[in-house]
Amino acid sequence: MLTQAQQEEYDRVGAIVVPDVLTPAEVAELRAVTDGFVERARNVTAHDAVYDLEDSHTPEQPRVRRIKAPHLHHEAYGRLLRHPGILACLQDLWGPDIRFDTAKLNLKSAGFGAAVEWHQDWAFYPHTNDDLAAVGVMMDDMELENGPLLIIPGSHKDPVVYDHHGEDGCFCGAMDPGKREVDYARAVPLTGRAGSITIHHVRAVHGSAPNTSNRDRRLLLFQFRAADAWPLLGFPEGIEAYDRLMVAGEPTLSPRLAPVPVRLPLPPAAKQGSIYENQKGLKNRFFAAAAE
Repeated sequence: MLTQAQQEEYDRVGAIVVPDVLTPAEVAELRAVTDGFVERARNVTAHDAVYDLEDSHTPEQPRVRRIKAPHLHHEAYGRLLRHPGILACLQDLWGPDIRFDTAKLNLKSAGFGAAVEWHQDWAFYPHTNDDLAAVGVMMDDMELENGPLLIIPGSHKDPVVYDHHGEDGCFCGAMDPGKREVDYARAVPLTGRAGSITIHHVRAVHGSAPNTSNRDRRLLLFQFRAADAWPLLGFPEGIEAYDRLMVAGEPTLSPRLAPVPVRLPLPPAAKQGSIYENQKGLKNRFFAAAAE
């Protein structure tokens, strides 16, 4: 599925865009299903197990920031866990044995979609090795104006895990741009047509700006890992449940240990709510970092 050039780009940059992995019909179904979720959010007044809401959300103007674990809520999302085009890309990077982790759908509606602060996914869930990535399914054309994913090239090879703790010492899930740990001005956008996918390395520093355009930007994100990457914080649901997350190949009881940097996401924030709530205090610093 991936060309040699794409594999080399992923290794060098830490992210790639693969065009036209989904068909127009698949994209149309995802859009229709997502529109239904947004419509039903009219009856939701606060963050819950399904929705993260924009601050400006009202019953008259439903504004959804995130649909949590969408694969559990509709088969149109769930089918993509084993989409042959997506799995072929991951197998080209890691080999035949692939395990799913979880998913989320980030919505940036025209004119008000919120930013996502700079962070490394690795900070949330360190494993025994770093053959992990997030696959983003573009439900809309992604252009610079509507807040695409931004990646700091080569940051997945940095020798440290950057600090994602707040001033109180608790894990908040975002980097502090004021520390200037990376050169944010080097960020590159992952743009493409609807139906394309992004793949970004678990250690790549990334974020996204608000959507200030008149076009929606909805990105369905799936987290995958090589079958021999095991979570350092454990899997409390047990081995049977863990093996049910296999989406290609065979599971293993032999974790692969790699010399990768680790910083545990502990202690947790005192209030375990929306990631957007936990990141408060770092908001409004995204643009300042990117402009420096």
